[in-house]
Amino acid sequence: MEQWKNKVAVVTGASAGIGAAIGVDLVKAGMITIGLARRVERVDALKKNLPENLQGNLHAVKCDVSKEDDIVRVFEWIETKFKGIDVLINNAGIVRQTELINKDNSTAIHEVINTNVLGLVFCTREAYKSMEKHGRNSHVVHINSIVGHNIIRNLQMLSANMYPASKFAVTAITELHRQEFIRSNHHIKVTSVSPGATDTEIFQKDICEKIGKIPLLQPEDVSHSVLHVLGTPPHVQIHELTIKPFGERV
Repeated sequence: MEQWKNKVAVVTGASAGIGAAIGVDLVKAGMITIGLARRVERVDALKKNLPENLQGNLHAVKCDVSKEDDIVRVFEWIETKFKGIDVLINNAGIVRQTELINKDNSTAIHEVINTNVLGLVFCTREAYKSMEKHGRNSHVVHINSIVGHNIIRNLQMLSANMYPASKFAVTAITELHRQEFIRSNHHIKVTSVSPGATDTEIFQKDICEKIGKIPLLQPEDVSHSVLHVLGTPPHVQIHELTIKPFGERV
């Protein structure tokens, strides 16, 4: 991570779970980190988990990534305030109960797509403007999921059917971003990190009760994998990293 010291990282969905763990770990690794979230006060509260001399390197910024105008406004402010973006972690994501054939689920379906897919696309687009402008080595990480590669029957039982569809989109988008970044002639890496079941708010207790007791990753496990991806030398690009809790059967 030495190459990223004093560089600027943006983490979406930084108020809890995997995003919060990544934000804290990036600051500890020496990065100036901007945590985007709707619950911005929870990002501020993460500073207590940091050494006092590093607390000033975590910046909480209110942003709803389901709204394109919000994304554009916030990323313009970051570019002006911090003079560039070097690392983007697209972590923000939601799960909603959605049956695709149920007309009453239209609002929930739009929410999932707007956050999990379009939010990721627009955040990357705005970060790329900065990365292109400054011409430094950069890295984009998409927090994907194992259900972005394989439809799991247990998830279908919960009727959260738009969630895997959104994550399959992230898998495709990662490859499209890789190709576009190569054509841009800028040194910008992109990686999809796909965790298995993780102990976060998005994987609520009632879901575990419905599908039975299963092994879980901790948010810190995923964060450590992200730091591993970022720590690779310039000539190495990890395109896809899958991390599962030991004993996971899917």
